[in-house]
Amino acid sequence: MKKKLLILFGGASSEHEVSCLSAASVLRHLDENKYEIYKVGITKEGNWFLTDSPVSDIEEGRWTEKPGNRRASLSPDTFVRGMILYGDNGVCEMRNVDVVFPVLHGKYGEDGTVQGLLELAGIPFVGAGTTSSAACMDKAITKHIIESTYVKQADYYLTDRFSFASDPQGILKEIEEHFQGSYPLFVKPANAGSSVGISKAKNGLELFNAIRVAAEEDHKVLIEKAISGREIEVAVLGNRHPRASLVGEILAANEFYDYDAKYINTESKTRILDDVSEEKQEEIRQAALTVYQAMGCRGLARVDFFLDEEETVIFNEINTLPGFTKISMCPKLWEATELPYRELLDTLIALAVDEME
Repeated sequence: MKKKLLILFGGASSEHEVSCLSAASVLRHLDENKYEIYKVGITKEGNWFLTDSPVSDIEEGRWTEKPGNRRASLSPDTFVRGMILYGDNGVCEMRNVDVVFPVLHGKYGEDGTVQGLLELAGIPFVGAGTTSSAACMDKAITKHIIESTYVKQADYYLTDRFSFASDPQGILKEIEEHFQGSYPLFVKPANAGSSVGISKAKNGLELFNAIRVAAEEDHKVLIEKAISGREIEVAVLGNRHPRASLVGEILAANEFYDYDAKYINTESKTRILDDVSEEKQEEIRQAALTVYQAMGCRGLARVDFFLDEEETVIFNEINTLPGFTKISMCPKLWEATELPYRELLDTLIALAVDEME
């Protein structure tokens, strides 16, 4: 019997378009002989619709224009264990779901909000649980947790939108004292993905502007010492006994791997890291597993590091719902580790069901 699989995509976040690209790629690779697929899109305004739009319309953002879209929601009631569909005449219909794949990025998608709803509903879902999703989404909380492990990370300073607005010069002075006047610095919103709101500051004026940009995305702002080195990534898969993929490297087209370099600029490249020793690659994989388990992850994640000039492994961040577009690193890493995209999806769905049993 086919599993009833709900693909949740879009979302009321700045990463709406990336989510649609990821969902389109996932839908193209799913085995329709195994799954009865429901496509539920969330508009930028936060409205939910069951849609039968073709994958190309989802990819290009035209799915919202489909006349047959039907208003839908996920019920937190375990009796329903699925969707409620709303008719024009006020009549509602319940539709049972076996498993949900939230192909969502950023706020209201991978930050524990949707995960909490699914846990209340008792529906198995792909990816980390509520607490882990929220902790991994918040870069400041992640920093605090990783400090309890052996894994190295960049020096950082945390501020917030309100403190900066009330005393910008005082905060700038504290930051410069913390980093002893050293630049460049990376400025990031604590809660955002796909490098949205991230800037590289090379002086005080750029730092001031970067904090303002980051504060538009989240009230907490993280300032980090810039690490000179290679950007590397590892995909992790599993629940109680996770495994790590081969190590990949990002060759960013821009000065750093920002939103444009990830999703728009075709000059960005990715490759399997093959010019460092096997011992160093194993060290990187073990660090990825340590971070994954320290953060309480399950299902999947992508763990990002820097490899500096002395080949020191430095943790950057973790993503519990990494991109699944045709150019995304996570599926590419598993392909290189001899787990093809379609089999990866089957594995993720099986892990979701296993976690709830």
